[in-house]
Amino acid sequence: MTYLKTQSLVLLALITLLSACGVLREPAAASGPIAAVPLEVAGATEAADLTSTSNESETAAAETADPADPTTEPMEAVPEASMEEAAPEEMTAEPTEKAAAPAAGDVTVFEISQDISQVRFELDEDLRGNRLTVVGMTDKVAGQIAVNYADLSTMQVGEIRINARALATDNNFRNRAIQNEILDTGSYEFITFTPTAVNDLPHSVAVGDSVQFMLVGNLTIRDISSEVTFAVQATAVSATQFSGTATAIVTRETYGLQIPSVPNVANVEDEVELYIAFTANAA
Repeated sequence: MTYLKTQSLVLLALITLLSACGVLREPAAASGPIAAVPLEVAGATEAADLTSTSNESETAAAETADPADPTTEPMEAVPEASMEEAAPEEMTAEPTEKAAAPAAGDVTVFEISQDISQVRFELDEDLRGNRLTVVGMTDKVAGQIAVNYADLSTMQVGEIRINARALATDNNFRNRAIQNEILDTGSYEFITFTPTAVNDLPHSVAVGDSVQFMLVGNLTIRDISSEVTFAVQATAVSATQFSGTATAIVTRETYGLQIPSVPNVANVEDEVELYIAFTANAA
């Protein structure tokens, strides 16, 4: 009887411990679909402004014409027959400022397609005395990339957002510990990567070819940001699709990611490997 009572107390203590560290507590659910932060593509605003200025000039000229002024003659309609008989050189108009305004047509904005993209982290730990690699993943990732294949120096990469509440491993107890204790996703739903530089790009890329470059930026986990460099290998699949992988290594220590003390788990690796496998389609 005493033995059973002792066992019951130990079991109760274990349940209390697991509940306290978040292993048994249901984590917060995702607040909704994840959306990309729109990129402001360089050049698009300037082209729009020039077009607007041209339109305003034409409107102003029309408004200043005085119907009562004898020197201002109304425009007469050109008969259809005259239009048909006109010589080709007479029909060719000189380019106007509006038509010559620069356009952002050569720059394509690609948006990550979540149904065929994935974010993954990996690290090693001892579980019940066995060394294994923990893999967590989610397809809830969003972001935009602006690319001109003929001039890669103009590439822009927008903020990459990952819904941390959707990260999952093969163990529900571990998932709850990660979300409730390690990442505190109830308070910090998103992990973000804000690019600050794109380095080592070639001049251009042709459809079907691949490029390698380094993407530098600030990775924010919970309320801590630190500079991280992703090594990227990407392929210009087509004029409307851009895909690739980005990899980086961070440490738990940098972000203060403490592993809760739970039975059977030990020697959790400090280095965490991050992978982003993305397919982005023209937005």
